Amino acid sequence: RVIRAQRKSGGIFTSNTHHNKNPARLRKLDFAEKNGYIRGVVKDIIHDAGRGAPLATVVFRDPYRYKLRKETFIAAEGISTGSFIYCGKKATLNVGNVLPIAQCPEGTIVCNVEEKAGDRGALARTSGNYATVIGHGDDGKTRVRLPSGTKAVISSHCRCTVGIVAGGGRVDKPFLKAGRKFHAMKAKRNSWPRTRGVAMNPVDHPHGGGNHQHIGHASTLARDAPPGQKIGLIAARRTGKLTGTAGKVQD
Repeated sequence: RVIRAQRKSGGIFTSNTHHNKNPARLRKLDFAEKNGYIRGVVKDIIHDAGRGAPLATVVFRDPYRYKLRKETFIAAEGISTGSFIYCGKKATLNVGNVLPIAQCPEGTIVCNVEEKAGDRGALARTSGNYATVIGHGDDGKTRVRLPSGTKAVISSHCRCTVGIVAGGGRVDKPFLKAGRKFHAMKAKRNSWPRTRGVAMNPVDHPHGGGNHQHIGHASTLARDAPPGQKIGLIAARRTGKLTGTAGKVQD
């Protein structure tokens, strides 16, 4: 019970998705993308409530029926309405295009990367974020560096969008007042304001109570601690500020 139920109508953290425009994901993986390419045109760039990145409405011609298919992609920085987006194995390496990560040379900046082939985009999707292709293995796997700095090994068939997600620099501007934070989080989910454990009573939290606000014991905790006690820096290898070069992500 970290979030107090005061001044709230209760409820667990469920995202407010009823006002979202559309699920932002890549096209369904079909014959055209696996073997050649398909061209779409950006009709509109829209704002999605609770999301920092803008979305692009891209219209494709259906390869099998006489109709248009409207898709909602996460907009890459540099695309505009009226520009063409090419999706598929034979697409060129241009900003905004969607192609298998195997077709991207090492060092390519990509975003909205699939975690498993055909899942329509899972990694590096927030505004200004990107993943970097580190290298391709002979076993059909590709190493990528994620925005967090961790390296992931994914299938080379996974698709990605070339470029970085639009809307970068969003976190550089401070909120300045609680009201702005309130409205920003209202669009996302019921996870703000967050009460500190040391500000609670002992009945509410393991850090609660005492005549001064203090934890009273080490904030680090074993991985196998029982639930209810397991709060703080869980199984921390080290704590404190990162200084020097030790611990920095090396290429």
